[in-house]
Order: sequence, then C-alpha cells, then structure tokens
Amino acid sequence: MTIYDIAKKAGVSASTVSRVINNKPGIRESTRKRVQKLLDESGYTPDISARGLVTQASRFIGILIEDIRVSHHTESVYVIEQEMTRHGYTCITFSTGADPCQKAKYIEILEQRRVEGVILIGSMFGADEVRNAIRRHLPEVPVVIVNGMLDLPNAYSVLIDEERGTEDCVALLLRKNRRYLAYLMDVPTPANLHKLQGFCTAMQRAGLGDGKAHTVYAPGMDTNPIASIARGREAAKEILQKMPDTDGILCSTDALAIGCLQELQSRKIRVPEDIALVGVDNSVYGLVCSPTLSTLDNKLAEVSLSSARLLLDAFEQKALSRKLMLFTEVIERESS
Repeated sequence: MTIYDIAKKAGVSASTVSRVINNKPGIRESTRKRVQKLLDESGYTPDISARGLVTQASRFIGILIEDIRVSHHTESVYVIEQEMTRHGYTCITFSTGADPCQKAKYIEILEQRRVEGVILIGSMFGADEVRNAIRRHLPEVPVVIVNGMLDLPNAYSVLIDEERGTEDCVALLLRKNRRYLAYLMDVPTPANLHKLQGFCTAMQRAGLGDGKAHTVYAPGMDTNPIASIARGREAAKEILQKMPDTDGILCSTDALAIGCLQELQSRKIRVPEDIALVGVDNSVYGLVCSPTLSTLDNKLAEVSLSSARLLLDAFEQKALSRKLMLFTEVIERESS
C-alpha cells in the first residue's frame, strides 16, 4: 500500500500522511491517530531511498577499518553500528587494507555513497593521503577518527592515552621485581609509536637506560592476527638471543604477545616464573591462552561508543571539543 492509498482511506492529503510518518507538527491529534492506525494496520514501511531524494539525507554512515580480520577492530565496528542504528542510521563498512593510497580511494567511494558522516577506526587513518582525500571529497562531512588525529576543520578525535598506559605496564613489571625488560613492537602506527614512547619514558624514569636499546622490532605491515603471532615468535627469538637476561617482555599488541608466549613455551621457559609477559588491547586472545595474558585495556567499548556519540553530536551542530581523551587500565592476569 502506498502513501496515496493511506491518504485516500484516511480522507487526508498525501502530504499529511507524510507529516505523520516523519513525526512533524501541525496536525490534529485525532487526524494523527487515524492516519497512524491505518499505517500500522497496512504494515506500511517508508521507502528510505525515496525519502533521501526528498530530504537530501542518505542516513548512511561510512566506517573504514584497515583489516576486518582484526577482532579488536571488528568489535569496535559492532559497537558503533549498534549505536548508529539505534538512532536511525545505516552503516556501510569497508576493509581498506594497509596501503594509504587505497584508504584514500575508499574516501572517494564514501563520497559516491553520499554518506552523512564517517568513522575511521585506528591511528593508521591519520595518513596524509587520507587527509587530502577527505579535504577533496568530504570537506563538509563530519569525520571521527578513533585513536588518531586529522588536522581538518571537519575532523574529531577520540584518543586513548596508551602512552601513559604503557608506562603503567612497565610499572607493573617493576613491582614484580623485573629489571631486565624488553619491548616488542611491530607495525609503526602512530598509536604504536606512542606506546614506544611510554616504554622509553618509564625505563628512563626507573634508571634502566634508554628504552629504545631494549626494543626489538617485528617488521611487517600485515595486520592479520596470524601474521602478528608469527612475528611475535620471531621477535621473541631475537630478544632471547640479544638480551638473554630478559625477565619481562611488554608487547605492543596481544597478538604479538601470544606469539612471544608460544616461542617461550616451546623453549621450556616458564611464564611468568622466568619471564613475565604483558600485551596491549585486552582482546579475546589473552583470555584463551594459558597462562592468561596480562594486558593494557584500552577501553574498546567506551572508545567506540564515544566515537558514535561524538558523530551524532556533530550532526546536531553542538559545540564540541576536537579531541576527546579516554584513559587505559592495566589488567593483571597469570602471565605477570
């Protein structure tokens, strides 16, 4: 049944029915109830596409994620989608891959989809290519980046204080009487570089030397968890070779820490008795391994929900801060 059929049965104009559907004022309550009763009885569903042509509003939100295989980021997408759907928006999610130029192409795709807002998940979207693409294709569309920065007038950031959080992880290891610490880092994203800075600051403050001298890099841009775990194993071998006295290892992600744990166990090195181990992300990986993994909780659910709500506030043109900072928490489990 069309809007015109409803109007004919109710004895009103099609525009009146439209006003009822869109909850607009200026209609008698008795007329509203009569029209709504007919809408309910007929099971009428508005044509969202047609409505968008009239209102020039697509009600579409674009979400970009680098690698959909990373459970930590897909959980973030879930939280965001639930909140945006609750407010009547439809989310379009794309997995862009690591190449900044490819990320920029997806910004153009979002323009073609006429999205009303964009959420970028991860500091890696702070690349110049992405910034230039937004400036060119979505200059008037509000953009929220999770744990990253974009110097644009239409961009907002929800940041996680992982630098201080990493300092707290070092403090945990020091409380456990660990003094020969190593830091394991893979993809050099802005977020991971902040973690590295936190490690270096904590090491210097404790009088344990230059943190970078205690850092082992696991090179590679593939964020697939399987690849990260494999890199963690290889980096653990390097740590044991170069720093045989190591009694505590901090990893920039849980996936790296799982790889590190596997290598230590293959060598009959006890965790935490011989070497304590801490990851970052508070992901499910840390709960299913044995021993369970101590980790830095970077408040995934809170960050994701804050990102969605920040975008909703931007739609309403509320006075907003360009940056929102959330704080982390160390979760101590069996590995430390």
